[in-house]
Amino acid sequence: MDEYGTIEREIRIDAAPEVVFDVVSNPEHVKVWWPDEAEYEAVPGKAGRIGFRQGDGSVQWEQFTVVDAEPPRMFAFRWTHAEEEEAAQGNSFLVTFELEPDGAGTLLRMTETGFRERGWSEAVAAEEYAAHVQGWDYFIPRLPAAVAKAAR
Repeated sequence: MDEYGTIEREIRIDAAPEVVFDVVSNPEHVKVWWPDEAEYEAVPGKAGRIGFRQGDGSVQWEQFTVVDAEPPRMFAFRWTHAEEEEAAQGNSFLVTFELEPDGAGTLLRMTETGFRERGWSEAVAAEEYAAHVQGWDYFIPRLPAAVAKAAR
């Protein structure tokens, strides 16, 4: 099941790391490119939630806990754990955004791990992994426009 271990994406954004960090960590900016709703503080250990609007107008909420925040270099969080559980390896996915200056812009590397650790059958892990790959392939390319909007 090694193929379901890690999702990695890399994108260069024409903005300083400070601006990109704000867009991947601040709930107000995150709502522009990823979930429809975001309720959390970008402070390590703080729990909150993000929500995705469904076709019927309802919101599917996902638990969200900030793991690390080192402006403007790195932002990490765990998500999708059960509401009554504390986010940990085995019950949530870990997403890390690493930012590196690249000339006048920023090289952003995103990794998401935790698929094998959930204890799911191979079929369920493969399905979740594929859904997250599709999701990140949609959301990561939205970052440059969100950064440009935030920089205005």
